[in-house]
Amino acid sequence: MCGIVGYLGRRDAFPILITGLKRLEYRGYDSAGVALRNNGHINIEKQVGKIAALEQLIGDKEMNGNLGIAHTRWATHGEPNQVNAHPHSDSNGDVVLVHNGIIENYDSLRQMLIEKGHSFETETDTEIIAHLIEEFCKTESNFEDAFRAALLELEGTYGLALITRHEPEKLFAARKGSPLVIGVGEKEFLVASDASAIIAHTRDVIYLEDGEIAIISQDGYLTKTIENEVIEKAIERVTFDLDRIEKAGYEHFMLKEIYEQPRTVADCMRGRLIAEEGVSRLGGLNNILHNVVRARKIFITACGTSYHAGLIGEYMLEEYCRIPVEVEYASEFRYRDPIITDDHLVVAVSQSGETADTLAALREAKRKGATVMGIVNQVGSTIARETHGGTYIHAGPEIGVASTKAFTSQVTALSLLNVMIARTKTMSAEMGRRIIQEMQELPEKVEKALKCDELVQEISHVFKDRSNFLYLGRGYNFPVALEGALKLKEISYIHAEGYPAAEMKHGPIALIDEDMPVVVIATKDSTYDKIISNIQEVKARKGRVIAVVSEGDDKLKGEVDYTIPIPTTFNFLQPIISIVPLQLLSYHIAVMRGCNVDQPRNLAKSVTVE
Repeated sequence: MCGIVGYLGRRDAFPILITGLKRLEYRGYDSAGVALRNNGHINIEKQVGKIAALEQLIGDKEMNGNLGIAHTRWATHGEPNQVNAHPHSDSNGDVVLVHNGIIENYDSLRQMLIEKGHSFETETDTEIIAHLIEEFCKTESNFEDAFRAALLELEGTYGLALITRHEPEKLFAARKGSPLVIGVGEKEFLVASDASAIIAHTRDVIYLEDGEIAIISQDGYLTKTIENEVIEKAIERVTFDLDRIEKAGYEHFMLKEIYEQPRTVADCMRGRLIAEEGVSRLGGLNNILHNVVRARKIFITACGTSYHAGLIGEYMLEEYCRIPVEVEYASEFRYRDPIITDDHLVVAVSQSGETADTLAALREAKRKGATVMGIVNQVGSTIARETHGGTYIHAGPEIGVASTKAFTSQVTALSLLNVMIARTKTMSAEMGRRIIQEMQELPEKVEKALKCDELVQEISHVFKDRSNFLYLGRGYNFPVALEGALKLKEISYIHAEGYPAAEMKHGPIALIDEDMPVVVIATKDSTYDKIISNIQEVKARKGRVIAVVSEGDDKLKGEVDYTIPIPTTFNFLQPIISIVPLQLLSYHIAVMRGCNVDQPRNLAKSVTVE
C-alpha cells in the first residue's frame, strides 16, 4: 500500500525522504512526490511512475529544507497521474499533506466545501482533507485545533503526515486504521508508514494507535488523542537489520526470500520445540493458554496467501485436535455477523499485522467476547498489539509483494499451535516426539527441495507463453494448489486456478486440451491413488501435466510430461515443502515474461484499506 515518510531535524530532509521512499518501494505504488519547507515556502514536486522518475523530474533543482514529507501512492480515488499524486495542498498552499487510506465520506465533504467556495484540482479523496483543515482554520483559534476538528469529520481510514505554513517548525501526524510509526533520533524525528523507511537513522520508535495524533518539533514530540487528551507513549526498539531488506546478490527480492525459507522455517521453530516431551511451546500464548486449549471452536481469519495457510491450519487442527475449525476470508467475516461466543478462539493471520480486513475481523471477534490470537510477522504491528496473545513467525522483512517465506512460516506456526493443543488432548507423547523430529528436519528438507530450481527453469521455459494454468491437489495439498495458482497470477499475469483434484470433473475439465498445463501436487499420502486417477483423466484429454512427486516415486515418470521430486514429511507439514517448486515456477515464468517480479502491477504488499 501507499508509503509515507516525514522528516524534521537539522539535516537536509530531501535525501532522507527519497531514501526512505526507496525502502518502501516493495509496498507497490504508481506515483511519488515530496514536499519541503524552506524559507517560508513549501515546495512540492511529484511525478507519475517510479521514484526514479521523480528524481529525474527534480534534476538539479534545489531541494533544501530540514522539514519535509514524501509519499508513494497506490491509486484508489482517481487514476494514477501527476495531478493525483501526493502531496496535496489546500487552496493557498498553506496546508500540505500525504495520506494513506480511504476517506469514505469524501464525496459529501467535497460537496460541502464546494458550496463554501472551495475548488479542487484532483480526483482524490486526500485533497479534501487539506481543504477541510483550511476551512476549520477560519473558525478555530489555532492550527492544532483546526487539524483535530477536521479529523473528527473524516469517516474511513487514514495515516497522515502534514506540514503547514501556519506552524512552520512542526510536523503533524495522525492515524486511524493505517499504520504510522515515529522514529526518535538525536534531535531529529521521522514519521513513516513502515519502520523499514527509518531504521537507517534510528531504531527507537513509537507506534501511533488509532485515534491518535503527534505534534513534532525540534524540542520533541507530543502525542494526543483526537479529542485532545495527552498520551504518554513508550519508546520501543526495532531489532531487524538493514541487510535483511537488501537483495544480497539475488536478482529479485522474491528469489532471495524463496531461498531464505530453510532459515525462516527454522527461525519460526527456534526455542519452541521440546523434543524429549514431544510438545511445542508458544510463549506469546501463556496469558491465554487455558482459553486456547479449551476452545470449543476455532475461527481462522485471513486474506490472500495467509488465508491459504489458514486452510492448512484448519485441516491439521481438526485432524489432530478434534476441534471444529472454520477458515474465513477476513473481508467477509465481519459483515456476515458470524456466531461467536466467549468459548471460541479466533486466530488472525497476517504477514504485515496491518491488513485492514483482518484487523476489522479481529475487532469484531473481540467485541463478541472471543479470545483472539494473532500469527503475524511484523513485530509491533497493530494486530500484534490488539490481540489477547499470539506468536510471531520471525520470517524477517518480506519485501517481495508476492508472499513466499511468510507463507511457509505461517504454516510452521500453525503446526506448532497444532502440536501444542493436540498434546493436551489425545495425542500421545510418542506421536508428539515423532512429529517434533519431523519438524526439526524441515529446514534441511526445504533446502533439498530448492535443488529443483534448474529443472523448474526448464519447465518454465516450455510453458511461459501459456494463457491458462490449472493447479490440482487433494487433502493438505489442495491449499498448496490454491497458493501455487495465486503466485502465478500475481507476478506473471497468467490466469490460473487452483482446485481440489476431484472437483475437476465438476467443471474445469472442460478447459483441458493440449494447450492447458496442469500442475498436480501428487506426493505420496492417503490420497495418492485418487490423485493418480485424476492425472489419468487429464492425460486422456491431452492435458500437459507437471507433477510434484515424492522423492523416489517413479510411478508417474511415464504417465506425465514432467515430474519434480521433493522430500516428504508428515502429512500436515508437507505443504511447507510442496509449495517450494510452485513458488519457483511462478518466479521463473514471470522473469521470462519480463514482468516486474517484486512489484507486480496493481498489487500492494500490505492492504491497509478495505
